[in-house]
Amino acid sequence: MVLLEIGIALVVIVFLAIIGMMYNGLVVKRNRVQDAWAQIDVQLKRRYDLIPNLIDTVKGYAKYERSVLTDVTRLRTSLVAGSIQDKAAANNQLTQALKSIFAVAENYPDLKASANFQQLQQELAATEDRIAFVRTSYNDYVLDYNNATQTVPSVWIASAFNFKKADFFQAPDEEKKVVKVDFSDLSGSQQAQQPAPDPQAAAKPAAKQPSKKADNSQDSK
Repeated sequence: MVLLEIGIALVVIVFLAIIGMMYNGLVVKRNRVQDAWAQIDVQLKRRYDLIPNLIDTVKGYAKYERSVLTDVTRLRTSLVAGSIQDKAAANNQLTQALKSIFAVAENYPDLKASANFQQLQQELAATEDRIAFVRTSYNDYVLDYNNATQTVPSVWIASAFNFKKADFFQAPDEEKKVVKVDFSDLSGSQQAQQPAPDPQAAAKPAAKQPSKKADNSQDSK
């Protein structure tokens, strides 16, 4: 009887230890997701702070691009509000809007040469690079965490302790496109460079050249 009680106690202890390990593992994975998101959020707020200076610099030149500046202002507020998906969508749309502003700057040499504009352009580009870099780590952590919350046996612990699924920080559409390399016309282009043989020319017999012997005989006469 004593041995049975000891055995049951050991089973319970092992069971609780396994539950504790799985719970701790989920907590660690969730903390990694939150830490990675905090780094993205810092860059989004940095972008948020840079945009007003950019608008003030540009609006004096791009007088006919009010709609673009209005969109940038509207999207700016979404960078620090809403869910992760909302912030990701706003960030991606803002990237396209900023590209439009930088493209417009090509038509204004004074704006393009402005030291303030160049500095803001570089800082915004660097911020976008940091967001893209941290986004990769964040999405990796989200995938690892979501897999843990949806697979047996940790899914039972995740359900019991309310570990919710995390959202990915989606990349802009142009970054998702797969670059296709087509070599199907490579042989065709090479053949096109070489002129095709003329069948009529091939059918004609080669013209006979006068022999040197006949020429010499005529000269002797």
